[in-house]
Amino acid sequence: MPGYGGSAPLAKCSIAALADALRDFLQQVGAAKPILVGHSIGGMVVQQLLAKSPHIAGAVVLAQTSPAFGKPDGDWQKAFIEARLGPLDRGETLVSLAPSLVKELVGDDPDVGGMELARDCMASVPEATYRATMLALMGFDLRGALKDIAAPTLVLSGSRDKNAPAPMMAKMASYIPYATYVELEGVGHLVNLERPATFNATLDQFLKANVAATQVTA
Repeated sequence: MPGYGGSAPLAKCSIAALADALRDFLQQVGAAKPILVGHSIGGMVVQQLLAKSPHIAGAVVLAQTSPAFGKPDGDWQKAFIEARLGPLDRGETLVSLAPSLVKELVGDDPDVGGMELARDCMASVPEATYRATMLALMGFDLRGALKDIAAPTLVLSGSRDKNAPAPMMAKMASYIPYATYVELEGVGHLVNLERPATFNATLDQFLKANVAATQVTA
C-alpha cells in the first residue's frame, strides 16, 4: 500500500484514497477481473473499491477484516486508537513496540518464521504511515454495501481473533450474496503468517471451487 515498503505515501491517507490507489494500480498493470485478497485494513480497502466498482473483481477474499470501524467518538474506538498511538506519543517506537504488538495479535502455536517476519514488517513501517493508517479507520462503515458485492467471496476468520472477531465476520458473510465463510480454529489476527500453509490451502480450495481461470492480484 502507499506509505509501506518502497511505495510513496499519499498526501492525505483515508480508506477511500487507498482504494483509489488500488484501482489505479490495477489499471496500470492491466488486471482484468483480478482476485482481490484483502487482510485486515487491506480488506477494508478492498470493500471500499468494490463499493464504487462492484463488478471489478473475479473473486474476493476478505480475511480477518470488518465492514465497519464505528463512530470516531465511541469508547471502543477511542481505546483502540489510544492503545496503538498512545505508546508512540510517550516516546516508544515501532521497533520497540513490534514484539508486543505482534504477540497480542496472534493465537495458538503460530509459525515461528511467520512471527519473525511479522515483527520485522511491523518494525519497518514508518511511524507517520502507521499513525495515518490508524486514524484513517475512524468512521469507516460499509455495512450497507455488503449486499452489492457481486463476485464469489471468501470471508475468512480466526477463532482467536480479537480485532475481527469470528462471530462478527460470520454475520458479515451472511450479507454478501456469494459468500463462503470459513473460521480457522486457534488462529488470531495474522492468519497468513500464523498458519501460512492452512491459509494457502484455504484460498486454493476456494479459488478452485469458484474461479475457472485465475489471474491473481494479492
